[in-house]
Amino acid sequence: MLSTQRIINCPNLECDQPINAVGDTICDYCQTPLIYRYLWATGTQAAEIPPGTKVADRYEVIKPQIWLDTQPALLPDIPAELPSLVIPYLRLYSEHLHIPQAYGFTNSLAEAEADILLLENAPIDETGSIYPTITDSWEQASPVRQVYWLWQILQLWTPLLILGVAESLLLPDNLCVQGWCIRLLELHQTPEQPTLKDLGNSWQPWVKVAKTTIAPKLQSIVELMCQPEVDLEIINTQLNELLLTTAADLPLFLTIAGATDTGPITKHNEDACYPNDARDIDDKVQPRLSIICDGIGGHEGGEVASQLALQSLKLQMRALLAQIAEQTELLTPDLLYQQLESCLRVVNNVVWSRNDEQNRQGKERMATTLVMSLQIPQRVVRYSGEHSENSHELYLAHIGDSRAYWITRNYCQLLTVDDDMVKREVSATKSLYRPALQKLGANALTQALGTKEAEFLNFSIQRFIIEEDGILLLCSDGLSDRNLVEQSWQDYAIPVLTGDLSVEDATQELIKLANEKNGQDNTSVVLTLCRVSEPSSMAIVPAPPAEIIPPQPLAVPDAEALIIATPWEEDLAESSQALLDLSLTEAPTPAPIKPTKGKSLGLFAGLLVLLLGSTTLGLLAWWQLYPQSFQQVCRQLPQKMREFCPGKE
Repeated sequence: MLSTQRIINCPNLECDQPINAVGDTICDYCQTPLIYRYLWATGTQAAEIPPGTKVADRYEVIKPQIWLDTQPALLPDIPAELPSLVIPYLRLYSEHLHIPQAYGFTNSLAEAEADILLLENAPIDETGSIYPTITDSWEQASPVRQVYWLWQILQLWTPLLILGVAESLLLPDNLCVQGWCIRLLELHQTPEQPTLKDLGNSWQPWVKVAKTTIAPKLQSIVELMCQPEVDLEIINTQLNELLLTTAADLPLFLTIAGATDTGPITKHNEDACYPNDARDIDDKVQPRLSIICDGIGGHEGGEVASQLALQSLKLQMRALLAQIAEQTELLTPDLLYQQLESCLRVVNNVVWSRNDEQNRQGKERMATTLVMSLQIPQRVVRYSGEHSENSHELYLAHIGDSRAYWITRNYCQLLTVDDDMVKREVSATKSLYRPALQKLGANALTQALGTKEAEFLNFSIQRFIIEEDGILLLCSDGLSDRNLVEQSWQDYAIPVLTGDLSVEDATQELIKLANEKNGQDNTSVVLTLCRVSEPSSMAIVPAPPAEIIPPQPLAVPDAEALIIATPWEEDLAESSQALLDLSLTEAPTPAPIKPTKGKSLGLFAGLLVLLLGSTTLGLLAWWQLYPQSFQQVCRQLPQKMREFCPGKE
């Protein structure tokens, strides 16, 4: 009888028969996909509740402190005034790859002295099992992964220290791993702040059994951490050099494909992506660069904004890669963050200035989202003394709601966080995630290129190390809406990783899927297949896509953009092309960045020279068509660089 079975409720609030048996994947009555939301119940009281218990007539205790929400469509209990316990979780919302999110509370147990905080996005897999701890996985991990785990812990140290929860990084059982990624079970607040020495001491057991190639260097880093008044920047630099040196021993093979599509309903495509097809390949930047822009502002604005951003970024990234190739010393992540941010600010001001030139006001002002990846091929000296041409670094820049995913045979990880009202509400500690989703306009964008002057934008720039085979998926919301990637990634990514489907065919199949399930929008997809093992010699035979069960709209949606963009046609409309013209660089140049190493002092100046040299034809055309604005920008350059301006005064 169903009444004696473990049950889970359909998330569709309009379903007349919502009760289903645990284990089912779709509702037997309305065919809505069932949601299995496993939660981590914090505190000693939760640890004492035995498996099989039903808490608050809603949460089923699966394992100690692992609860299944059997009514996922309902909001959890949340007090009117949020307790201080949850504030660090909200502040760290953008660190979703590493930190769980506060879900709600329950206080239904009569013997409970306080509410039990429940966490979602905890390191729990789809079967309700906790991911292995770093200690359990350490000795089986590769040298580069061991260093990568420690590097992530070190990057989390300062933000957690500021919020008074750095103790969370000192507890081995609190540190789980999902492949490359460090994931915390929960945050622990302590009255006394731990020190860098405490962190170094917590690493000692792992360093003693680290791989022989990295153990001596790790030991010296830990000893340095234990010194009084040690500079964290020195530790960061040494650990980063060890990470890049270790990763450089791996091979790296990249294969990229991209495409954009108008979709079955809209007539114009505001999306732009790079690469778009085989004819769009630039040998100077491929296969290292991928870009997706989703324009906002109508087909005479959105499509112009996305193209302006894309073309400007291509030029700047080409120049940046050329300049990096000339460096003889490692550039630090901080320096590369600064350089990428400067480039993004230039692009933003290109769009912003164009709005002003066209007297666009209010909703007429054009803008664009952006997600961009750049694989940085820095030269590294290997342990053998030989030089490697690639440090395996990948930088991800993001603003808006276009997304990036990292996909392997075992998991799909969302790497970006949408810049929407939900993020603003949660990060400002005004609301937990689930209630924020219910507010009017929750998914409206709060940031995009061109919406504000550059100084008022906050770009997300992340650095990853490619140390396993996987697929980097960039997409506009035409594909990511309604969690379509999370539902369907296995049907497309795994055949690519096994060699049964080409990257090009997978890109087209994902666009077809988006048109079928999210057909109200345009779609752009760029896939980069990353391999650190030798590619299979077998021929790739395209396979038909697996059958996908059509998802039904859910009563409680997950975060998705409400801004509907119109799709992009292969050729710009005549009026849009007139807006685009040749003035791609008509914006203030970014301020010079002071590198941390002597050999890098000319990085920014060299980048500008390269950029000018690589766009001579465009500059000449700009000079002929817009002499006044051209000379205005030239006058803002340093004296020595004005010589490169044609027709200089």
